[in-house]
Amino acid sequence: MKLNKNFLVHKTGGETVVVPTGNADFSGIVKGNKTLGAILDLMKNDTDEQQIIDAMAERFEAPRDVIEKDVANVIIKLRSIGAIDE
Repeated sequence: MKLNKNFLVHKTGGETVVVPTGNADFSGIVKGNKTLGAILDLMKNDTDEQQIIDAMAERFEAPRDVIEKDVANVIIKLRSIGAIDE
């Protein structure tokens, strides 16, 4: 999976926002924190959920089950707005 080219990522301070271009079927903004930003960075290249979880576990000091849940929630949200190319 990879972030759809019709969505742009903008980071300011500790906030990350995902915005659609005019070619996306979604209209709105997704706001998140540094965790969202880190996940989106990993989705610049083709990856899968397990690779994202592994990379996040190396980067952040958090229980693995919390990381797995956070990654799953982000992927569900991004899929629901059409922001992921499978």
